[in-house]
Amino acid sequence: QVQLVESGGGLVQAGGSLRLSCAASGRTFSSYAMGWFRQAPGKAREFVAAINWSGGITRYADSVKGRFTISRDNAKNTVYLQMDSLKPEDTAVYYCAASFQKYVVVLENSRYDYWGQGTQVTVSS
Repeated sequence: QVQLVESGGGLVQAGGSLRLSCAASGRTFSSYAMGWFRQAPGKAREFVAAINWSGGITRYADSVKGRFTISRDNAKNTVYLQMDSLKPEDTAVYYCAASFQKYVVVLENSRYDYWGQGTQVTVSS
């Protein structure tokens, strides 16, 4: 079992930045690939970014490429999502997730094994 707790969400103006953190406890953090997803009201949960166990491979949704950066610190059992140049359409609840498929980046939410409770990000225009 692994427990995931997100933090760092909040209200920010368009063009601003936020850094989300996801702290993991339980099994060895480096056993997992990690991902960030988001869900806006009335919409399905969508992929945002993913990172493999070592941090050597990352992938991004086209909508956030060049603006968001995913990273991890295995010594701190934490994965981060740095979000810059935020837009109102980035408003959503952001979730981190852990997958046993540690050697690859995992894009599909069905392939994740554990989820955090989410943190709200609101971008005002």
